[in-house]
Amino acid sequence: MKEEFATALEKSLVSCHSCHLVSKATAIHGKGEMICPRCGSVLHQRKPRSLSRTWALVIAAFIFYIPANVLPITKVTSLGHAQSDTIISGVIYFIQTGMWPIALIIFTASIFVPLAKLLILSFLLISVDRKWQWRPRDRTRLYRITEAIGRWSMTDVYVVTILVALVRLGALANVEAEPGAIFFAAVVVTTMFAAMSFDPRLIWDAMETDHE
Repeated sequence: MKEEFATALEKSLVSCHSCHLVSKATAIHGKGEMICPRCGSVLHQRKPRSLSRTWALVIAAFIFYIPANVLPITKVTSLGHAQSDTIISGVIYFIQTGMWPIALIIFTASIFVPLAKLLILSFLLISVDRKWQWRPRDRTRLYRITEAIGRWSMTDVYVVTILVALVRLGALANVEAEPGAIFFAAVVVTTMFAAMSFDPRLIWDAMETDHE
């Protein structure tokens, strides 16, 4: 039974982060590093300093999240009248004008998804740090979903970029990006890097330790 359920770590097998080739952990380079025999990338049984890096990025994203929602993200000038809007005020505007599908998309992509992703990553980090053995398969699936949907938060950034580039009619009609857009982009990029730096194999390490 032990042989049937042997893990890659027990078999000294390492998966390459670049080409995903599974090879023996004995391919040692002259510098003392394991090198992938196919693409030449450095191999690691676990991502180096995964928890500390992910925590740092998650905390930074939480800090960026506050000004991203408090500061105005766009400034719209129409017939000489200028108005600055935050993400929330933009959602409220679309709701009041009856365009609730657009409001729902902006709310989901710009407010709900980034915050949910940060909370889920925090939960996963705490579970790994405390060596929880609770439902590791579901936690792994939760991480995969979080990693996949995080990039869709860039929708708001794309919309602002397109509007700033296209609407250039001076006092008649003009759209300018405000500081909130920079902080929001920082939130999205930072959370994407946080998801990439987290190693989901750490979820299963507590199970393997208990099994041994």
